[in-house]
Amino acid sequence: MTNPLQHKLNGHKLILGSGSPRRKMFLEEMGLDFEVRPKSVDEVYPDHLQGKEISDYLAKLKAAPFKSGLQPKEIVITSDTVVWHNDTSLAKAANREEAFNMLRMLSGDWHEVITSVCFTTLDTQKMVSCTTSVKFMEFTEDEINYYIEKCHPFDKAGAYGIQEWIGMIGISEIIGSYTNVVGLPTHLVYKTLMDMVS
Repeated sequence: MTNPLQHKLNGHKLILGSGSPRRKMFLEEMGLDFEVRPKSVDEVYPDHLQGKEISDYLAKLKAAPFKSGLQPKEIVITSDTVVWHNDTSLAKAANREEAFNMLRMLSGDWHEVITSVCFTTLDTQKMVSCTTSVKFMEFTEDEINYYIEKCHPFDKAGAYGIQEWIGMIGISEIIGSYTNVVGLPTHLVYKTLMDMVS
């Protein structure tokens, strides 16, 4: 049997505009043929943006460098994930101290993980987003320090990866898509691509 989505994508070229190993892994596990072509952008957004507005803005911003060079039948996927807690966006931690402070804020509380995915072609652009609610148990300082020492989570929004040690021992509840928290709402990617090439 042929992968239904890959079959529909025949004749199209899928481009992942991200260097994220987790997003690359998901597209591979979805059985898709694609090229990884990350382009660097300055991930700065206007101060007034909130929650999903931030991830939408940045996912679209990451698509901008591709627009001038796209060929017919090429589809670029760019994405951004925001950890939203108490009306504040927790971005990637710059150092150990920032990571510790973020995890201490998230400890024992709910937060939202919002991922926006932008699909860009020569003549169209489509944005989808997904929100997952996550609750952490209370962490001790030793647990936070151990996780930072073991996993160095400085490339992840909110300074944690759900698929890592802290996710295994620390998440008491999750409402919504698990893959969204890892960094890509795969069910939405599948549906959107199916709709785009129908």
